[in-house]
Amino acid sequence: MTAPIALVTGASRGLGREVARRLAEKGYTVLAGVRTPGAMNPLPGVEVLPLDVSDPASIAAAAATLKARHGRLDVLVNNAGIMLDRMGDVLTLDAALLDRTLATNTVGPLRLAQALVPLMTAGGRIVNVSSGGGQLSVPSSWSPAYCMSKTALNAVTVQLAEALKPRGIAVNSVCPGWVRTDLGGPEAPRSLQQGADSILWLVLEAAPDLTGGFWRDGAPLPW
Repeated sequence: MTAPIALVTGASRGLGREVARRLAEKGYTVLAGVRTPGAMNPLPGVEVLPLDVSDPASIAAAAATLKARHGRLDVLVNNAGIMLDRMGDVLTLDAALLDRTLATNTVGPLRLAQALVPLMTAGGRIVNVSSGGGQLSVPSSWSPAYCMSKTALNAVTVQLAEALKPRGIAVNSVCPGWVRTDLGGPEAPRSLQQGADSILWLVLEAAPDLTGGFWRDGAPLPW
């Protein structure tokens, strides 16, 4: 049997890199989607794939490369994300900053799924890395552009899950929690391993027909 193929975006550092590393250890053929391939320290068993999820041309090129190299995709982890508005509130939020955030955090994962679903078959999995900041049930006022982008990403998850259910492809959102990464900062309470565990549960352990949900540590979260 051939190894399953996984693409992890934003894999040059933090959660994306840890997820890519651990999937490779599990025997997956892993492609690390990164904006600047030359800046990524190599990982054993991980292929580097140039990919800027905010650029439609880059997505198309990456999809073509993946198809040519491997011919299929089993797992897509949409991990790439940005937080540009650590300060301020929604009343002073710059529209251009919101556009940039949505392009990477919301529209990028959707475009990538649209480009790669033709390479996926029944049993495939798409995992969208979201945030508790995107929950409507627990309103957040910090980093409004980031939080709104993750709320919208959760909506993308639900739409994709419904569209792909007949094909047997599972689509879920995951909140890894506040993790000690460059984005989360050194004061975050959760380790890199804990955050990656939450993501990997949906890839490695969740039932293949589990779809359209929001999860952390293998437990459902309210939208």
